[in-house]
Amino acid sequence: MNGNNNALIIVDVQDAFNDPKWGERNNLNAEENIGQILTAWRKKGWNVIHVQHKSENPSSVFYPKNEGFQIKEVAKPFDGEVVMTKTVNSSFIGTNLEEYLHAANIETVVIVGLTTPHCVSTTTRMSGNLGFDTYLISDATAAFGMNDQVGNYFGPEIIHNTTLATLNEEFATILNTEQLMKTINEL
Repeated sequence: MNGNNNALIIVDVQDAFNDPKWGERNNLNAEENIGQILTAWRKKGWNVIHVQHKSENPSSVFYPKNEGFQIKEVAKPFDGEVVMTKTVNSSFIGTNLEEYLHAANIETVVIVGLTTPHCVSTTTRMSGNLGFDTYLISDATAAFGMNDQVGNYFGPEIIHNTTLATLNEEFATILNTEQLMKTINEL
């Protein structure tokens, strides 16, 4: 990481993930860690990009007229920060994120948000594939437990850690909040 060529991408930190329908979750302090990173990032004056998931389905928790669409208080955008809306898992599809990053001469991307195996993973993979020096912060994202195609349940910690393992050193460098904060404070 180096100064103004860094961008923090905050993916889908929305009230929709408070809905009990999601089930068991790991990293219950992910939002707290996101808030800590965001505060440090803002103090440095670096680029902050908020990505918000939007569903066209009125019954979805991500539908714009439903409460869940709102960005959580801990990650509320400040005036002047970029907010992009997406309708698929990747923050790069259907948005101008890639163009924005290139126009701002961003080389390094730090990704946080919800959820690890879905939008965070997809955004991280694309960021790495597009050539950005990509970092994913392991304890500033979270996963929910889920069933596989034959009904086997996998807890949130297994889902989270397996997803991180598939991304590590191929698409991104995986750090935790403490490691990232140390790096930020050294710059």
